[in-house]
Amino acid sequence: MTWIRQHRPRKLVPGISLLLIILGMTIALADAADESADAGGTAVVLTIDGAIGPATLDYVERGLDHARDSNARLVVITMDTPGGLMSSMRSLIKSILASPIPVATYVSPPGARAASAGTYILYGSHVAAMAPATHLGSATPVQLGGVPGQSEEQDAPSSPSGEDTDQTEQESAPSGDGSAMERKVLEDAVAYIRGLADRHGRNADWAERAVREAINLNAEDALAQNVIDIVAEDVPDLLNQMNGRSVVMSGGERTLNTANLTLERIDPDWRTRLLSVLTDPNVAYFLMIIGFYGIIFELANPGSLVPGVIGAICLLLALFAFQVLSVNYAGLALILLGLAFIVAEAFMPSFGILGLGGLIAFVVGSVILMDGTNQAISLPVIGGTAAVAGGFLLWVVTRFVGLRRRQVVSGVEQMEGEQGVALDSFARDDDLYRGHVRLNGERWNATSPSEIHKDEPVRVTRIDGLTARVERGDEPDDSNH
Repeated sequence: MTWIRQHRPRKLVPGISLLLIILGMTIALADAADESADAGGTAVVLTIDGAIGPATLDYVERGLDHARDSNARLVVITMDTPGGLMSSMRSLIKSILASPIPVATYVSPPGARAASAGTYILYGSHVAAMAPATHLGSATPVQLGGVPGQSEEQDAPSSPSGEDTDQTEQESAPSGDGSAMERKVLEDAVAYIRGLADRHGRNADWAERAVREAINLNAEDALAQNVIDIVAEDVPDLLNQMNGRSVVMSGGERTLNTANLTLERIDPDWRTRLLSVLTDPNVAYFLMIIGFYGIIFELANPGSLVPGVIGAICLLLALFAFQVLSVNYAGLALILLGLAFIVAEAFMPSFGILGLGGLIAFVVGSVILMDGTNQAISLPVIGGTAAVAGGFLLWVVTRFVGLRRRQVVSGVEQMEGEQGVALDSFARDDDLYRGHVRLNGERWNATSPSEIHKDEPVRVTRIDGLTARVERGDEPDDSNH
């Protein structure tokens, strides 16, 4: 027993020490793995380059879904936009605010801008950042006026004051000026952007001025006035500056850990590019017209197939575009009515009344087709299409006028003055002589005020129903025998 008591500690102490060492190493490895997991991860980078529209919304939403499914740590949206559709902008901001993954919107590269709708998107993002030599602002909502199509979505050089010359329609609009609808839209936009600013602790007063007065700021001034959070040279610099920053998510505050993130760029694919083309108001407008005429030509020439197939495809694509665009249905109805009147002029000649009315309805409907939340259809496009329709209408009217002046070659009217020959001697009946004549190879009942003998040439003076009124005439042509 004494031997055992002397040697048991000598055997147990090394075993316990080895167990403690193994346990410590396991804990250290687990901590190292956790630290590695925290330090790593993926940042999904999306790109917005151009006007905000349904195609942009679809692209960003699919990018956010991919980031969520792949457990990304961050989504970075690099943006250069002149503005866009209000409906698409609001839906995009809703997706950003509801995202479980932080979203940083970064205006880049140098020289880029976040005008109009881009300013709202910056205010709605969890992190707002800009590259040097970029600017934001001109956030006044407008119903496009003047020359349709010359809107803020079209690029133009910046003015010396920093405001874009393509924002000329976004002039200062105090709440006391303008129509009731304009004031309602303006106040709604002010409340919306102030709410976004308050949510993320940014300068709400400047945001209101950007809406009411269409003012602009460059990146450095925006940072100084607490309009944005970061000015970064590039995306890696942005990630370094964001590391450790707290942001407001839908579930509460979250501290960002953006160190050593791997960038995964998702560029716009063919679907986004196709949607961008189809949802352009001018393209949708042309598709509708081609589809309408294609269906008309197919109905006028059944079995030709090509116009019907092309027309049906174009019309369906146009209807898809109108579904995602905010369309004035009164304008759409006027366009269809105008096209119907123009086509009806070719089938029911009214000598220009139907065609002129259709042309007026077509032009008015084209101008008001898109409401104030959309880029209007370009005036040259409307004018060119109306000119083609007007040319067709003019051709139809001149053709009808020419046909009226042309000598009649068939029908009852053509019979007057025709030469024929008597088939028998006319018999007296009251004050007329009655008999039969051959006209254009046909046998006709005939009457005459004077006596006519068999085989004598006759000339038609008029047609009464199925009876020809004749008188003695010159020797008939051989073709009449």
